[in-house]
Amino acid sequence: MLQLKQKLSEKIDQHRPRTTRLLKEFGEVKVDEVKIRQVIGGMRGLKCLVTDISYLDPYEGIRYRGMTLPEVFEKLPKPEGKQYPYVEGLFYLLLTGEIPTKDQVLEIVEEFKKRRQLPQYVIDVLRAMPTDSHPMVMFSTAVLVMQRESKFAKFYREGYNKWTAWEYMLEDAMNLLPKLPTIAAYIYRMKYRSDIHIPEDPSQDFGGHFAHMMGIPEPFDDVARMYFIIHADHESGNVSAHTGHLVASALSDPYYAISAMLDGLAGPLHGLANQEVLRWIQGMMKKFGDKLPSEDDMKQYVWDTLNAGQVIPGFGHAVLRKTDPRYMVQREFALKHLKDDLLFKYVDMLFKIVPPILKEQGKAKNPWPNVDAHSGTILWYYGVREYEFYTVMFGIGRSIGVLSNIIWDRALGYPIERPKSITTDMLEEIAGIK
Repeated sequence: MLQLKQKLSEKIDQHRPRTTRLLKEFGEVKVDEVKIRQVIGGMRGLKCLVTDISYLDPYEGIRYRGMTLPEVFEKLPKPEGKQYPYVEGLFYLLLTGEIPTKDQVLEIVEEFKKRRQLPQYVIDVLRAMPTDSHPMVMFSTAVLVMQRESKFAKFYREGYNKWTAWEYMLEDAMNLLPKLPTIAAYIYRMKYRSDIHIPEDPSQDFGGHFAHMMGIPEPFDDVARMYFIIHADHESGNVSAHTGHLVASALSDPYYAISAMLDGLAGPLHGLANQEVLRWIQGMMKKFGDKLPSEDDMKQYVWDTLNAGQVIPGFGHAVLRKTDPRYMVQREFALKHLKDDLLFKYVDMLFKIVPPILKEQGKAKNPWPNVDAHSGTILWYYGVREYEFYTVMFGIGRSIGVLSNIIWDRALGYPIERPKSITTDMLEEIAGIK
């Protein structure tokens, strides 16, 4: 048995009594109050989901199993000579809540290597799709078509046991997750690199494997590790994470759940923000003749954007009230590896001038940059210049957290999600309008 599975089994046995007691003894204790603005406004801020995998703190940013991103990057084991940790180590942390040893990480690395090859029928399906298909459509389809291999679905058909279901969910996750970089790189090379593919390097870990199959040299392997880790989870209420939870709550297997999660991520209000930032900055660069403007000229450009009724892409956040730590991780990388790049110089100047302007304007609750204000810049620098592919990379990272969550959903026997709807007439009665 994998050390990961053994450790996870111990953690589940410890956790189940906590959930059982909460339901049995404290089931009627109120957690939150529902306001009309939340009912109509997409349930924003409504406390009605449970996850122990991550928590979004307004002032510290995303916490993975209680740890801040700086703590995660410091404590997780790293490949020799690399700046960022193994992605496999994050998977262990999200599942167990413990920092793995190097040996425990390497065990998962080796297990993933055995499982990352694509079935030929997946390649056949991808190649049968129209060449102008969006890469997210191809990515979601490739995941969904593998559903035939689900161990969880077979387990359900042959006699479902609520308390061992997590083991089959874990097995599916272990089979699916390492294939995602392979699928993504295959789509990228097929669509954007003349359909020329690169043979696998069996020595590579999750991040290194993706960079190698993409055909991008070091340190893009570290870019991949960093990118996948910072995008891995963001509580459970965002569209992609919640979609994964919701679909899995119907006892759909991970292939259905992750395919649906990717479909939600593809929405322009969710996963496309980084490309909107990049498009806006490059429009600014064009206006200034591909030269770095003075701070006064850039300030005027920002004010012109705001006065035209537009927002500054990449700044502000629904929950955060400080600079997104995910932004700062990327900024640290950029200062080390691309500080002389013109695009980064624009990002750097915006980092300094936009927050004071937004404070002066007085409309933004959070004037600080978020994760999307930076990520497209780094991908562009390393040659990934196809905007529509950025969300595919986002999807690889987000799958790590969603898979971890739905394994725990099955371990704790969470029921199918089924909120109750009411009519507008009922809301008007509650508001005293009628």
